[in-house]
Amino acid sequence: MPHEPSHGNSAADVRDFFTPRAADWDSRFPDDGPAYAAAVADLGPRPGDAVLDAGCGTGRALPALRAAVGPEGTVLGVDLTPAMLDAAVRQGRDGFAGLALADVARLPLRDGRLDAVFAAGLISHLADPGPGLRELARVVRPGGRLALFHPVGRAALAARHGRPLTPDDLRAEPRLRPLLAGAGWRLESYTDEDTRFLALAVREIDWTGRNGRPDRTGQPDRTGQPDRSDQPDRSDQG
Repeated sequence: MPHEPSHGNSAADVRDFFTPRAADWDSRFPDDGPAYAAAVADLGPRPGDAVLDAGCGTGRALPALRAAVGPEGTVLGVDLTPAMLDAAVRQGRDGFAGLALADVARLPLRDGRLDAVFAAGLISHLADPGPGLRELARVVRPGGRLALFHPVGRAALAARHGRPLTPDDLRAEPRLRPLLAGAGWRLESYTDEDTRFLALAVREIDWTGRNGRPDRTGQPDRTGQPDRSDQPDRSDQG
């Protein structure tokens, strides 16, 4: 199997990789559902929360996210590859979330809009992980949470792709912890087992965001106008 795109690849590289694989993506990994549900449970979204599946792909986490936040909550899924969103729609997962064709590095959301972000397999696909993680911090309220997840651990994933596990892997804890810290996140727990990778982080209260001002308020929107009505659809191409 060809290697997955890694950090430093362009958006076009990511689309080129996933587009021809989208139609049968779920059938290639049919047993991952419970692992996604367990990771969502560990992320801990609450009823009424607003949550994002960043790089949602075919939407395997969306049912669990919707179940967690309930009918009063908001679930959004964004992906860079139209074919993956098409596959999510064919699976009926657009019934659990609003879907948007968007780049995680430029999200069509207001500052502090979200309570939590779930991101499966995302970090290795970001062209520039630092700014990508900072953009996720921008749209999450202070004290909100981030889950970086993969249904297999780093060693198992490297073996699947026929490559060695190297110290420069972005998901190695000594690399991931400072990367998250520089982007406004505090790594809270780290699990890397054969059957699971999960890093849980909390959005720092006093992180200085992209506008250069510390965010200490915990308000959903720095304009002073909390907004829980954002429901991007696939026309929200940034």
